[in-house]
Amino acid sequence: MKNIAVIGAGTMGNGIAHTFAQFNYKIHLIDISEASLEKGIANIAKNLDRMVAKEKISEEEKTKTLANITTFNSIKNGAENVDLVIEAATENAVLKAKIFKELDEVCLENTILATNTSSISITQIAAVTKRPDKVIGMHFMNPVPIMKLVEIIRGYNTSDEITNTIVELSKKIEKIPVEVNDYPGFVANRILMPMINESVETLYNGVAGVEEIDTVMKLGMAHPMGPLQLADFIGLDVCLSILKVMYDGFKNPKYAPCPLLVNMVNAGKLGIKSGEGFYDYSESRKAEKVAKMFV
Repeated sequence: MKNIAVIGAGTMGNGIAHTFAQFNYKIHLIDISEASLEKGIANIAKNLDRMVAKEKISEEEKTKTLANITTFNSIKNGAENVDLVIEAATENAVLKAKIFKELDEVCLENTILATNTSSISITQIAAVTKRPDKVIGMHFMNPVPIMKLVEIIRGYNTSDEITNTIVELSKKIEKIPVEVNDYPGFVANRILMPMINESVETLYNGVAGVEEIDTVMKLGMAHPMGPLQLADFIGLDVCLSILKVMYDGFKNPKYAPCPLLVNMVNAGKLGIKSGEGFYDYSESRKAEKVAKMFV
């Protein structure tokens, strides 16, 4: 298995492409937006430059990694002759169903179809294909080149052979695969998202401020990042989508998104990606921080 297509050039997609390319897999990075592809490749190059500066890889390895990635604007051209497809598009069940229907028609009969979904049912996604035994979840963590965990999620019909193949593949790129079953949120987000949601509720109820909540969790529970800062990093829209999937899947009010989170997403305050979430990441704020360094 040497030829892999990655669908989506956003944060997760370019991170997955980077990781496999660094281990000398030939990657087809697919996105309908040329601008997204250019930005994705630029991000990969920037991350590789950081690794060169830290002497983790050589300049030659950086060049080789980038050479292993070819970009495509369509699934038909980018996925027709690969061994594995990893879909890393927006966390939207309708969109993923559309993508997997097309993949099923375009890909070779033995091509494995994987999704990087963080909450949507693998069984539901597999049901739109004629190869449900070859559909599996590969939930990578962000940032992909650094984080070791990969949640391997079996759908109801995923075969043992495919599961074992993906587990071994994950090890070859120096990740630690953990098999979990197909329930909303799987393990990582079933535990993480209620914690983030409760942190937002704590802020919403006026118990404490943003920095105070994050400081308690960092210093008291030894978390490297506070839950509200982590939510900004993940994207508040992504957090909201995952909570909605879990709420719809379990019908349990404990997964209902906090009204503050809903309002922030509706207002376009999505975290780092929009420049503002629970924290301010705008250019003016950055300039203010730099100015304070010289006072």
